[in-house]
Amino acid sequence: MTDPITPPPELRCQWQSESPFRVISVEREDYMIDRAAQWGADQELEARCEWLPSDLTIDGQDLRSVRRPKPPSLKEQALALLDALHTYNSLSRGEEYIISVTKAELIRRALEALPE
Repeated sequence: MTDPITPPPELRCQWQSESPFRVISVEREDYMIDRAAQWGADQELEARCEWLPSDLTIDGQDLRSVRRPKPPSLKEQALALLDALHTYNSLSRGEEYIISVTKAELIRRALEALPE
């Protein structure tokens, strides 16, 4: 049997201090469980990256980038929304497409981030 992946006590204390929930609650437990699960998955990924044979065409960095992709930037998200809007409008036969406030705010933030 392999050793369980257990975060060190210092890391547990750090997570407890970083938790946005100060009182013991379901939300705080969920936060701690999520942090622990992510930490365990990261430990496993690093172990696999170290284990990869050097004669493969991929390396640990390739594996990390596939398993932990960067989230799309604000610009990429806004462009994807506008592309979807354009596609819908070209297929809709004159029907109007209304975007949600959340999507409109995302596009606004992306535009506001542009230099003058």
